[in-house]
Amino acid sequence: MTHDVHIIGGGLAGSEAAWQLARRGVRVRLSEMRGTGERSPAHQTDALAELVCSNSFRSDDDEKNAVGLLHHEMRRLDSLVMAAAATAQVPAGSALAVDRDVFSAEVEAALAAQPTLEIVRERVDEVPASGLTIIATGPLTAAGLAQSIGTRTGSESLAFFDAIAPIVYRDSIDMDMCWMASRWDKGETKDYINCPMTKDQYLAFHAGLLAGDKTSFKEWEANTPYFDGCMPVEVMAERGVDTLRFGPMKPVGLDDPRTGRWPYAVVQLRQDNKLGTLWNMVGFQTKLKHAEQIRLFRTIPGLENAEFARLGGLHRNTFLNSPVLLDAQLRLGNAEHIRFAGQITGCEGYVESAAVGLMAGLMTAAQVANQSWSPPPRTTALGALLAHITGDAEADSYQPMNVNFGLFPPMHEVKKKQRKEAYTDRAKQDLGSWIISQPLIAA
Repeated sequence: MTHDVHIIGGGLAGSEAAWQLARRGVRVRLSEMRGTGERSPAHQTDALAELVCSNSFRSDDDEKNAVGLLHHEMRRLDSLVMAAAATAQVPAGSALAVDRDVFSAEVEAALAAQPTLEIVRERVDEVPASGLTIIATGPLTAAGLAQSIGTRTGSESLAFFDAIAPIVYRDSIDMDMCWMASRWDKGETKDYINCPMTKDQYLAFHAGLLAGDKTSFKEWEANTPYFDGCMPVEVMAERGVDTLRFGPMKPVGLDDPRTGRWPYAVVQLRQDNKLGTLWNMVGFQTKLKHAEQIRLFRTIPGLENAEFARLGGLHRNTFLNSPVLLDAQLRLGNAEHIRFAGQITGCEGYVESAAVGLMAGLMTAAQVANQSWSPPPRTTALGALLAHITGDAEADSYQPMNVNFGLFPPMHEVKKKQRKEAYTDRAKQDLGSWIISQPLIAA
């Protein structure tokens, strides 16, 4: 069978994109390396949409939780991943968890039943030179294809330990303790939130970093070196008690307005999205376990009540600097026949990966049908995630991100206790209006 669209990668994103295309009669070739005798180091089976790290799709609450809202929106768009999850669901309280084997089998059976879809077990080592293509090969993209993507994008695609810094919601920071300033007050704007520390506070924090419970490496990650630009904060702490004070916690040139002097050490946060709702802890990449991060980082003055949109992490990863490289339709700027989908775009999590695959499938289906396409409103979970990937995120500090309410246009006029419900109510209403406006979907 000849094909209209070539999808490379049979994970959640590739499978969802293939479903959205094939159910609209588009001829699809879905290439998956597993089944040829090769697998990524993390996969255990040859099944499509294999769940590797967890069997949970996290919260299913669509009234107060951003990922639950994303579930709701994907269901409204006939998501294969969400349908398979419903069939494979196992008890998990308010979370959506599944039987891994049943889930993968459901996805594969649904795709195999599509008459315009061909599943081919083959390894693809080169970015196709022509023809509509969706690359959805995930964070463990095989070396040959990763190198080809690097050549095509003009940047290196390397396997390294990508140590990610935590991100804090702006409205959870105590600005009575912290202050806005740039070092030496350089520039016209005060770009950083500064959290001051006394000597005793710093020494206690340093000791906590050394003693904190940390993640262990998987066997296949053990020999992958740290990326020099993302050294974990606790590794820096191990190099000496003052290493951090001469690095990311350097207080020089930062006058605390309460004392008129430099603090002993300082933790800085830098704006992470254009909306100003999310702030990144500068230089605080970490492999501390999540519970330990929350406990320790809340000892920082001004962050005692911090709420985290993303906690730090450490894993081998391959992803694009999507805000620079991809357009609003996930197409590569210098090769518009190529779209990317899933975790390789810099989204994080099973649901987010499938959601981006869903959007890539719809975009491509519209293109094949010669129909216009407009993105989901930014007030929706789908639209907020897409906007973050394709331009809202700060490119210089772009790192993988889960969906969260910090990506949504803020609703400061709503009381904080009612804000989550306000976000989800607005999203559901706006998604409904958007669906009606899209002939490809409404039909």
